Amino acid sequence: MSETGLPTEQTHYHYVIYKPFRYLSQFVPESRKRKPLLGELYAFPAKTMAIGRLDHDSEGLLLLTTDGMQSHRIRSKSVEKEYYVQVDGEASADQVQQLQQGVEIGISGAKYQTLPCEVKLLVPEPNLPERGRKVRDARHGPTSWLSITITEGKNRQVRKMTAAVGLPTLRLVRVRIGAIHLKQMQPGEVIPVTNLAI
Repeated sequence: MSETGLPTEQTHYHYVIYKPFRYLSQFVPESRKRKPLLGELYAFPAKTMAIGRLDHDSEGLLLLTTDGMQSHRIRSKSVEKEYYVQVDGEASADQVQQLQQGVEIGISGAKYQTLPCEVKLLVPEPNLPERGRKVRDARHGPTSWLSITITEGKNRQVRKMTAAVGLPTLRLVRVRIGAIHLKQMQPGEVIPVTNLAI
């Protein structure tokens, strides 16, 4: 309560982070898994939650908050999520078009048709920090980089989408959520912000 006797507005905390490769997008460890957790990057306050997830092999932009309403809003289909994806092989115009139109993937044992989305071939390849573990040796064949922007958030959706058109994902970095960009952040970096203006 304030000095006037009226309830005070609850203070929430928000963070923009670069989730490193192999980190889990959570604070509580899973049984038999000894992978590093978000709490090892920063002294986050109690009740901090990740807004959505990046699987442990994926990197990049992750938003954290103590405000459940913010989390619900940002996870909605009204907010775009953009990924830079390195795939195995030379992506053709036909494969890019298939991804743009939507492809059939498996979700929890059922078939699912992804929504139309924005897909672009990235030439030259994006300037990203080193991953920490080499993706693979160049002698194993060519790779391509794609920008894929979706509004959905199915489990491992982008990886399943590229695999569906014959382009297995080798590296996946989320670079944008709405109006928030990864910019020049480095793996493990944490930036406290006053709000999450998407």
